[in-house]
Amino acid sequence: MIKWGLFGCGLCWVVLVFSLFVWQPLCLADTYYVRTDGGTAAQCNGLSNAAYTGTGNQCAWSHPFWALDTSGNWRIQGGDTIIISPGSYKMGFGAPNTGWCDSAYPYDCHLPPVPSGPNTAQPTRILGSGWNQGCSTPPELWGAERPYQIVSLDGTSNAVVSCLEITDRSSCIEDYQGDPSMNCQRDTPPFGDWASGGIYAANSSNVTLSHLNVHGLAHHGVHAGLLSNWTVENVRIAGNGWVGWDGDTDLTEGGSACTGNMIFRNFTVEWNGCGERYPEETPTGCWAQTAGGYGDGMGLGRTGGNWLFENSIFSYNTSDGLDMLYVRDDPSNIEIKRTQAYGNAGNQIKTNGPTHIENTLLVGNCGFFDGKDFTLHVDNCRAGGQALSLDFRRGNRISVINSTIVGHGDILCLAYRNEDCDGSESLIAQNNVFMGYTEFLDPEDRSSYIWFEPEVSGTVNTDYNVVFNAKIGNVALAAHDLIQDPQVVNSNLEMFDGHLQAGSPVIDSGLAVGSLSGLVPDHDLENNSRPWGAGVDRGAYERTITCPPCSGPRVENVKFENECNCTCTNAASLTIGANVVIETGATVSFQAPVVTVEPAFHAPSGSKVSIKQPSS
Repeated sequence: MIKWGLFGCGLCWVVLVFSLFVWQPLCLADTYYVRTDGGTAAQCNGLSNAAYTGTGNQCAWSHPFWALDTSGNWRIQGGDTIIISPGSYKMGFGAPNTGWCDSAYPYDCHLPPVPSGPNTAQPTRILGSGWNQGCSTPPELWGAERPYQIVSLDGTSNAVVSCLEITDRSSCIEDYQGDPSMNCQRDTPPFGDWASGGIYAANSSNVTLSHLNVHGLAHHGVHAGLLSNWTVENVRIAGNGWVGWDGDTDLTEGGSACTGNMIFRNFTVEWNGCGERYPEETPTGCWAQTAGGYGDGMGLGRTGGNWLFENSIFSYNTSDGLDMLYVRDDPSNIEIKRTQAYGNAGNQIKTNGPTHIENTLLVGNCGFFDGKDFTLHVDNCRAGGQALSLDFRRGNRISVINSTIVGHGDILCLAYRNEDCDGSESLIAQNNVFMGYTEFLDPEDRSSYIWFEPEVSGTVNTDYNVVFNAKIGNVALAAHDLIQDPQVVNSNLEMFDGHLQAGSPVIDSGLAVGSLSGLVPDHDLENNSRPWGAGVDRGAYERTITCPPCSGPRVENVKFENECNCTCTNAASLTIGANVVIETGATVSFQAPVVTVEPAFHAPSGSKVSIKQPSS
């Protein structure tokens, strides 16, 4: 194959496209394959998804390191693709083709930074097989002999990393201050089957991470700053010994500040600040700041950028769940939608600057780790254990809409005014459910509702909230607030379920969709449509009624709940048999050529039941 370069496109074929008087290079890229039954780079060229048979070179490589030359540099070019088949691949000193690694510096024995793609339309891609079919069996890249990371995106732009399991095979935590047997061996080789981190990135733009499971690393899952326009989807970061996503790269030039659109969807961050037992993948040795650790699920350094979190979960991290306190640079904006945070030992979610939160469940059971057999020492309810902490800068607007916020920390929602605030700030908190509990750290007190620190300032627009069992601080109740029990399905903090029971005062009592200049959403946390009934329900969950199976030919042992509207049909016949419960307020229609009603059937007053038999 002949390859040649033009206009910085690297060694590739080039097609020149003339558009609007601009010549644009379009590079033709190669796809390389890795599979456990492949060969070395001397045996196979990597360009065919085939096993090495002993003859010919049209076959896959047997390990990702065979994509490197003997000096540890990439054989591939920017814009190329590597597809890795299912299997386990040891990553680190002693893996195949690591002769370029220095035994004195085993932490440097890892893949070099992924080469940047030539443009956003032609990213370099590192993919697991099945990346475009749901990623049911991702290949496992597991670290050994203490590499700094498994995948590097240092200086990488225009890239996709998808469908990989990134982990190690040790339960140890790096620099652990607890049980010495859990402290990773750092001093003398062999160091063992552990890696410090999963992914490192800096000075990186236009990158997509998707369908990744980054878990069980000795220090962090992801260490990334100085990013721009990243998309992270269907990614889990779990059980990493110090922190899940550490956004504080603290580089000499530029610090950690991100810019552009930082998008996170279906993003799960859990059990960070704990070791992960291998191979059980259960938590152990959970620790936090006063024990010498850290413990944030996701914590950022000083940054700006537009941050969006949708359909995400931050749970059981040993400090804050999502810490965005240092989003202090302008321009910045934070949106959090259809997200849950619970069981984190510090604040569940902490933001700074312009913020919009909707359809979010925050369960501030910040004492979760206390007394658990997997806990070494965790700072229960650190920084007050607020369920939600909001920091205002001058002129900011923050809105919290249709969310359910509960907890046993000091304050359910803390609003903190920074020194530059001048009274032009505004807080909108409406259509929410707030539930206070006895404080974990002070059993003589209860959690407060909303509290401004150091004092109330700016415009405070709160109404149509349910405020139950919470102490009222310096933000008073408004005209349409309710102080009744919202009657959630389970109010136990450790098993909290914010769905609504029938008869809840929350149902149909909120502001209508589109109110507050469009802030009230037309769906709930689970993406169910609002309103389901006569009006919008307050809180994160819209009460929806699912009709039971009733298409016969025999209908029995089913319950039609209050407010349901169900139609039961059968092309031949329906028999309404035993234990058919129709609650008051239900509407049920039975439709079939022949409908038989057995004697035990009863429809209570207040229900609507119709029986329709088409005329012949």
